[in-house]
Amino acid sequence: MRIVKGKFAGRHLTSPADMRVRPTKEAVRDALLTMLEPDLKGIRVLDLFAGTGALGLEAISRGAKFADFVEFRPASLHALKANVAALHLLDRTRIFKKDAVPWTAMLEPFRYDLAFVDPPYESRVLDRILDMWRAKPFARILAVEHATSHAIPNGARRKVFGDCTVTIYKAAGSEKRTANSEPPQPRPSGRGKSEE
Repeated sequence: MRIVKGKFAGRHLTSPADMRVRPTKEAVRDALLTMLEPDLKGIRVLDLFAGTGALGLEAISRGAKFADFVEFRPASLHALKANVAALHLLDRTRIFKKDAVPWTAMLEPFRYDLAFVDPPYESRVLDRILDMWRAKPFARILAVEHATSHAIPNGARRKVFGDCTVTIYKAAGSEKRTANSEPPQPRPSGRGKSEE
C-alpha cells in the first residue's frame, strides 16, 4: 500500500497484521481524493476509524494542512504511528486512541473541513455517525466509504466501485477556511503526539 499522489506520492505505508483491518484500495482512495481535490488545499482533516491513516495521509500529501486520526485497535495504531513518523508528519497530525462514536459526539459544529468515515462494512456505527453529522455537522464535508449493499442517504456525490461505494456529503451553509486558518486547539492539548 502506498500514497498515490502529491508530495508523498509513491511512499509505502505500513499495514497492520490484523485480518479485521480493510484498508481502502488504492484505486478507490485515489478516486475519492481526486473528487475532493478542489477542496483539499490548507484544510483541517479528520480520519475516523483511521486504520493505517491512508486517507488522512493522502489528503495531507495532496495539500491538506493537518489531520487528526481516531483509532483504537492496537495493531492499527501501531501501523498508523509508524506511517506518520515515516512521513515526518508529527507536527501536522494528532492520533486519538478513542472509540470514534463517543469521541465524535463531543465535537462542536464545523470543527473540521473534511472528515473521512470508513468503519467496518455493514456496521450500524456508520448510521450513527451519519445521524450525528446531520444533527450537528462536525465537518463541512463528510466522505464515507461503505459497502454498496449498505443503504445510506444520497449525498452530493456518489461513486460505486463494485462492492464498495464512496458517498460525499456537504453541509449546508458551511464555508471553507483559508489555508492560513489556525487549527482547532486539542482537548486535551498536545499537538504532534498520540492522545490517550
